[in-house]
Amino acid sequence: MSSSLLKTTRFRIIFGISWFSLAEVQAIVLNHYGLSWRTALYDSGISYALLAAFAFLITITFQYYIPQKNKYSYIIGLVFVLSALWLVISRSLIMLVVNEGGDYATFYSQSLIIRGAFGLLILACMALISVLWYTIKDQQEIEKRKTEAEALTREAELYKLRQQLQPHFLFNSLNSINALITVRPQQARTMIQQLSDFLRGTLKKEEHQWVSLEEELQHLQLYLEIEKVRFGHRLSTVIENEAGDSNAEIPAMLLQPVVENAIKFGLYDTTGDITISIHTWQEDSNLVVRVTNPFDPETGLQKKGTGFGLSSVQRRLYLLFARNDLVQTTVLEQTFTTTLKIPQRK
Repeated sequence: MSSSLLKTTRFRIIFGISWFSLAEVQAIVLNHYGLSWRTALYDSGISYALLAAFAFLITITFQYYIPQKNKYSYIIGLVFVLSALWLVISRSLIMLVVNEGGDYATFYSQSLIIRGAFGLLILACMALISVLWYTIKDQQEIEKRKTEAEALTREAELYKLRQQLQPHFLFNSLNSINALITVRPQQARTMIQQLSDFLRGTLKKEEHQWVSLEEELQHLQLYLEIEKVRFGHRLSTVIENEAGDSNAEIPAMLLQPVVENAIKFGLYDTTGDITISIHTWQEDSNLVVRVTNPFDPETGLQKKGTGFGLSSVQRRLYLLFARNDLVQTTVLEQTFTTTLKIPQRK
């Protein structure tokens, strides 16, 4: 149910002033046509008090019920019925109060058509205003509920995307720890500690949609240290943060799947050492992150698509900004580049 039109302060003021002005004008007109001020004031006061009450009734009626499209005959019928009732009741009350004999009764009968037309016009305008008001309010409520539902759906999908990244990385790390326990127990213990720190930071980040770029890079460094234990000297990384002093923000855990994708395509099908570069800078109102990795073009892995990691990143950015151009991938000779553009919140 929409909020009442009469609860709006501005409308109440306009409503009261309008009825008072109409009653005052009618009293002046009636006095001009020969009625005493007493009779004119009684006539106009009773008439417009009742008319205001019927207008109020119309407003209350349409607050609880608005006819559907192409069913406005209900409105027309309601206005005509209330206008007729207003004429009958107001005439009866005025005749009880005013005692000026047959002259006033004759005058009232002669002005009945004008009174009826005017009352019909006033009530019709009030009905139109009420229908428009409550229709707009209902539409706003529908849009609000739709927006809230879309926001909840978007948040649920964002949470699901973040959660889907955890098991994959965790299983790989546990497999690496299992392989290291017997041959390099010290490195296995180091990896367990790093994995614990990484997962602890991940759980904290689940409470925040956005984090600072510096915090995200620190968290990413933990992930890279774990991966370096897995792959040893074969993996090296270079991080160039040119946006470090710009108070840049980034969606939490956005970079980890991008770097994981780079490690996957850079190391899994090659035997040599590789270097993954992460470069960040500010460009207008966007934070730009570029991740590059070498790959072996003969494996053909790059032709199979971007995989879950990059697709999840692209989906997250679309849910946040409703744009599909924020993730770009390019292949140049034996280098694969992923570029992210993250619009900064004002």
